[in-house]
Amino acid sequence: MLTIRDLKMSLGGRVLFENASLQVNYGDRVALVGPNGAGKSTLFGIILKTLEADEGVVERDAWTMVGYLPQESEPLGDETVLEVATGRATEVPLLEKRLHELEKAGAVSGPEYLEAHAKHDALNDPQVEAKAKKMLVGLGYKETDFGRLAREMSGGWIMRAHLARLLVMEPDLLLLDEPTNHLDLLSLLWLQNYLKNYSGALLMISHDRQFMDEIVGQVHEIANKKLVAYTGNYSAFLEQREERYEQHLAAYKNQQKEIQSLQEFADRFRAVPSKASQAMSKLKAIERLELIEKPLAPRKPFRFQIPPPPRGGQRAVTLEGIHMAYGSNKVYSGLDLEVERGERTVLVGPNGAGKSTLLKILAGVVEHQQGERKLGHNAKLGYFSQHRADTLDLNKTVLEEVLASAPALREDEARGILGSFMFRKEEIYKLTGVLSGGEKSRLNLIKFLVDPPNLLLMDEPTTHLDITTVESLTLALERYEGTLVFISHDVHFIRHLANKVLHVNAGQVQAFAGGYEYYLEKTGATDDARAALTAK
Repeated sequence: MLTIRDLKMSLGGRVLFENASLQVNYGDRVALVGPNGAGKSTLFGIILKTLEADEGVVERDAWTMVGYLPQESEPLGDETVLEVATGRATEVPLLEKRLHELEKAGAVSGPEYLEAHAKHDALNDPQVEAKAKKMLVGLGYKETDFGRLAREMSGGWIMRAHLARLLVMEPDLLLLDEPTNHLDLLSLLWLQNYLKNYSGALLMISHDRQFMDEIVGQVHEIANKKLVAYTGNYSAFLEQREERYEQHLAAYKNQQKEIQSLQEFADRFRAVPSKASQAMSKLKAIERLELIEKPLAPRKPFRFQIPPPPRGGQRAVTLEGIHMAYGSNKVYSGLDLEVERGERTVLVGPNGAGKSTLLKILAGVVEHQQGERKLGHNAKLGYFSQHRADTLDLNKTVLEEVLASAPALREDEARGILGSFMFRKEEIYKLTGVLSGGEKSRLNLIKFLVDPPNLLLMDEPTTHLDITTVESLTLALERYEGTLVFISHDVHFIRHLANKVLHVNAGQVQAFAGGYEYYLEKTGATDDARAALTAK
């Protein structure tokens, strides 16, 4: 249904693809992976014809309906959540307008007309509203939300409504760009189960390793400006990539030994009359060889040891009778909570349930109305927010900022850590004042790791990180000797770190003294997600 051959694409003076090829057949489930900036979203733009490649062939089956979920949603008018999910307020009128234009131009046999007609038919199905409600419930909406204006909700909830519309249309080829970014764990599990049984083909970009492991059967990696195909899920891809590298490296080394041997013979005997012809034949043999390029080693997680933080008391932080409200919106009423030294606690629950607020109360960065927050003995607290950028000296370079945070850190160690978090070469000399929001977030994360507190509170620390960098962070935090409380929707990250789960919902906090699997077992969260698939 989709074929890309000999693709060449440059953007901003940088070559992203050269002689790259990709094929997606009906029913395929494909992950597109590569470091940030490799060209994943650009490839989606080429497939969707919003970008034009420099060279190459991009062919789509004329009968293929393509659905696309971008990372960010477009501004909305006065559509309700249900109207977004059914497409009746904006999508259907736009499709009707385009169909009339194509009919007027006599272009009724081309792929654009066929696709627009298929989408229009899907959104005019008599069951479209029932389908949309089912999708919305699965993605975490309550029935009382259906009539709300979508623009009054957060960007994450708006994205869910757009995702629901795509699933209602059931495209033949579904392009998903980071589909799990705005989902809580229960809705993520629902989407995961839904896509496992999806009848169409999937091509997705994701930094969620566990999500890809559960769904995809192929991985295409953007490497050296090519699209390299692997069979299996993401974990299988990692194993195969390592095997290919070892085989390629062995072939390269063997050829280099052969060339060296031939060259040594030629150098030794070319001046000897009786051996001169043999020497020349050795040189010609070198010329006839099809040279094997030295392979680049696959990028691997960077391993470094977080310095031991100062030892704190047995109770890291305690909340007693906390009342917290934003105006008339009561978030917590009489909340009691105790976090003990050495615990690695993940906060889970629906979006908007109060997880980030609870983390801010623990950090002391918001004022609660009643109750008491007590820090433990010798507590050294660090709070990592997704939007934290005010702790940077805007006149320091990236490297200087890290070295100032940990005077005992050697410059080569700082460079290594910065490189693993995607600050490379000249980027470490950029002033922090010119960094993007994502770069500032990553730099603050590094500062916590090189000079760690003994109580570390982290809100979505894997945001803006690619999979390899997430793995670097996971490995570092596994060796962290302090107390960790964090929020994350990355199941792989949670599985490796959490030994306690706090489920936050409707002002209540329920503790589960075990890891993520224990929480799923006790709450039946996986069963709930499956049940939502069959709900009417």
